[in-house]
Amino acid sequence: MLGSTHGTLTTDSRRARVIACGEQPGPAVHGRPADVDDLDVGGRPLYTDVPDLDRFFRPESVAVIGASDAEGRPNTGVTRQLVDWAERVGARLHPVNPTRPAVFGIPCVPSVSDLPEQVDLAVLLVADPLPVIERLAEAKVKFAVVFASGFAETGEEGALAQERLAAAVAESGMRLLGPNTNLNAFSSFREDLDGPGIALITQSGHQGRPVYALQELGIRLTHWAPTGNEADLETADFLSYFAERPEVGAIACYVEGLKDGRSFLLAADRAARRQVPVVAVKVGRTETGARTAASHTGKLTGADKVVDAAMRQYGVIRVDGLDELQDTAALLARARPPRAEGVVVYSISGGTGAHFADLATEAGLRLPALSEAKQAELHQWIPEFLSVANPVDNGGHPVGDWRGRKIIDAILADPSVGVLICPVTGPFPPLSDRLVQDLVDAAEQTDKLVCVVWGSPVGTEPAYREVLLGSSRVATFRTVGNCITAVRAYLDHHRFVTGYRSPFDEAPRTPSPSFRKAQALMRPGQQLSEHAAKQLLRAYGIRVPREQLVTSAAAAVRAAGLVGYPVVMKASGAKIAHKTELGLVRIELTSASQVRDAYRELTDIARYEDVSLDGVLVCQMIERGVEMVVGAAHDELFGPTVTVGLGGVLVEVLRDTAVRVPPFGEEQARDMLEDLRGRALLDGVRGRPPADLDALVEVVLRVQRMVMELGDDLAELDINPLMVLPRGQGAVALDALVVCR
Repeated sequence: MLGSTHGTLTTDSRRARVIACGEQPGPAVHGRPADVDDLDVGGRPLYTDVPDLDRFFRPESVAVIGASDAEGRPNTGVTRQLVDWAERVGARLHPVNPTRPAVFGIPCVPSVSDLPEQVDLAVLLVADPLPVIERLAEAKVKFAVVFASGFAETGEEGALAQERLAAAVAESGMRLLGPNTNLNAFSSFREDLDGPGIALITQSGHQGRPVYALQELGIRLTHWAPTGNEADLETADFLSYFAERPEVGAIACYVEGLKDGRSFLLAADRAARRQVPVVAVKVGRTETGARTAASHTGKLTGADKVVDAAMRQYGVIRVDGLDELQDTAALLARARPPRAEGVVVYSISGGTGAHFADLATEAGLRLPALSEAKQAELHQWIPEFLSVANPVDNGGHPVGDWRGRKIIDAILADPSVGVLICPVTGPFPPLSDRLVQDLVDAAEQTDKLVCVVWGSPVGTEPAYREVLLGSSRVATFRTVGNCITAVRAYLDHHRFVTGYRSPFDEAPRTPSPSFRKAQALMRPGQQLSEHAAKQLLRAYGIRVPREQLVTSAAAAVRAAGLVGYPVVMKASGAKIAHKTELGLVRIELTSASQVRDAYRELTDIARYEDVSLDGVLVCQMIERGVEMVVGAAHDELFGPTVTVGLGGVLVEVLRDTAVRVPPFGEEQARDMLEDLRGRALLDGVRGRPPADLDALVEVVLRVQRMVMELGDDLAELDINPLMVLPRGQGAVALDALVVCR
């Protein structure tokens, strides 16, 4: 379901070529004309405007279509809430109902055409919104909200109804939230909380409740966008808008499916540029979750590995549980940037410290050993027999007197320490009360992050409810796991945004000289032969072995002499996918007689298997290296994707691959290699020399350029194996499969 109602561009590569040649501008991107500079070489947008949603969240006038105050009617409670909300935000409310003269004492008009003024927002409490949308368009209403369900979430017929609704909204020029949404956008937010807050985006309204409840713990919530089926306004729109709001410290998302992958990436890129953290629960890790999400909202959940990679590319922090969502978003919204990445665990128990240190280190947090000088300083207040290297074990007693604060201040003064975490497995008053107060006081005096894990299952203790929750400088958690997840996300986020450079700024906008050569090789709807596939690679500067395509045994012998012994011989045909399994490969041939015999054997097998050949390839024999696979595919949600992994005949068994969504740069290409479980093979094992990583990265980037230029014309590409030779010797594509759309 690529393409949004308000101008997300088509991904058709032929259209991109017209634009790249300067013949005409593209369509509008979220309301403004898109020029050539807004499109990459494949015709995908590189820019999107931020929708102006000020009048949605803070309208001056609101119309409620279908308003009611009749007892027992479902619309009555909704109308009452909207009346209260309009009063809070200072908006004039106009009920619309042809059967009632007034609603809750407010004069009622019979139809939209009778509204006394042009309204900013219309809320539709009707079962069939389509006729009303058309009338609202005539009244030049800016925003509309449709609560009604029965659209894309219900199946094919509902999806068609949603398409008609979306088309009417697009033609009208207004923006629409829903259908299948709720009243969460009009909830009551605490006005007495200050500091950076959390903006919330949810496709399922109920799933945002834990984040909304953070207000009861003193954490500010600035907005709530329940997007529903996203016939028009989508997650990406609100993400872009919130990233520009000065009061938003973090954006928390519950996403079931994305309407348009490119729009989401552009919005995430905007947040990364502005260093606004985005934390997301994304449904669809399992087939069951993906299927349930689709039935709920009618969205594409996307191939989860691609979704996960795309989020990480743009710094979106993906978590699994709603408790992780609330704790991570709360920390990122309020914590200052780290002064250092070192984490120190401080506890009253050696067991607690050791257990926490195990979990934190396993999760990737760095717990540096404190210097000998710092340890000596701490031993002024902590007995010598206790370890203070990190974790710091104080033994318990020092927290009950003046020594407790001295210890905390000394740890925070260490320049290698950016985060202090104190796990309190259970309350032990009065010592725990004094410990908590010291931590809060120290946090007020430092610009470093202080975290407390309050492990009590009760949570009613004054030390927790009054002291910890009363502090905006201490990050308080109820579980060790959530604390570690949030701190890791905090450090990862600030590391990511430091020096962030948007890949959209450097994405190619015009075709390379390779493009015309590649275009001539494509065969729509067909799989290319290995020979043609290698010509495509060669067009993009990817090295292939010396080889010749022959159609007779005599020609094979001549080719072997030109290529140079030893040689490899392979059957070549457009419909051969797994030559090795069919016995259509011969290696290490060293004489003319072996070449003649191999030619006859290969052609005989092809006839027996009823495989059509365009000839036999006589190829240069490449010395052994590390067998990798580099490929490309078309994702339904994000378009072209690029994959790298361990290759060879066991690629389907090992499944050790990493994926990225173009555009990306060299740094991301190198990060792909770090994602591989078998990464160490590239460094050389059991006496083998290190592989040529630079050459491997170069192939990944050239494949990316190819898939961006060929766009949707290329359905699938597999270079397997790509033989990565020792450092400085390059990489050679020994085999390739290309499928054209």
